[in-house]
Amino acid sequence: MMDGWRGVVTACVLFALGCVTAMPAIAADRDKLLNEPGVYGTFAAFRFDADWGKLDQATRIAHLTSFKGVVEQHREKLAIDTYLLRGLSDHADFLLRVHATELKDTQQFLVDLQNSPFGKHVTSVVVFNGLTKKANYVPGFSEQLKSDLKAPSESGPYAIVIPIRKDTEWWLLPQEKRAAMMQEHTEAALPYHKTVKRKLYHATGLDDFDFITYFETAKPEDFHSLVLALNKVKEARHNRRVGNPTLVGTVWSLDQLIEVLAQ
Repeated sequence: MMDGWRGVVTACVLFALGCVTAMPAIAADRDKLLNEPGVYGTFAAFRFDADWGKLDQATRIAHLTSFKGVVEQHREKLAIDTYLLRGLSDHADFLLRVHATELKDTQQFLVDLQNSPFGKHVTSVVVFNGLTKKANYVPGFSEQLKSDLKAPSESGPYAIVIPIRKDTEWWLLPQEKRAAMMQEHTEAALPYHKTVKRKLYHATGLDDFDFITYFETAKPEDFHSLVLALNKVKEARHNRRVGNPTLVGTVWSLDQLIEVLAQ
């Protein structure tokens, strides 16, 4: 009986979403936004209010359809990724990772989202802002290490976001000393390069942190081992704050996320 009801819910959600996507907007160049330097990355985590669970199924679907509409409206300028945090993070229910060439475009998207019928039932838990840049230290690495880093990393269903703040001493160190410690850091991380995908965002001046680190993996145990290995290198002594909060969730397409949230 329950499976039959879920089937009805799924059918209703898919029908509603189909109506929204009948005339899709021209999408932004996703590969460019995710891979080139000089792009803003924003992580926005949300929690549902107490009234969300009290809404009837049809109303929840209608509100989720408005959520879908806002996302589609902004895809022309933004690359938007969606994640389910519920069950793995106590901070929030879902996460949006947004890439944009203009930070104000991300701001407008999040404002429109919170002004939508769906947004009236969610509370912003945390927002991290960062900027992608060319690698600062990799050009000085050995040729073998640079070659090893070119090997592709595997994506996975698990996503982890960890903000990091460095101490003042780190920024006062000469460039060559920081470069040597980052080479040690990279060598310690290399055994997990294949199974843990990583992306770095520079956040100094844009947020209360210096870096936002984003990871994907199919093997959480490898990520666990990676963190233990990085805690042992000299550079880790300069981490004044790591996490608080750390966000852990799974990668879902927008339609998949909406289907789960409609239950």
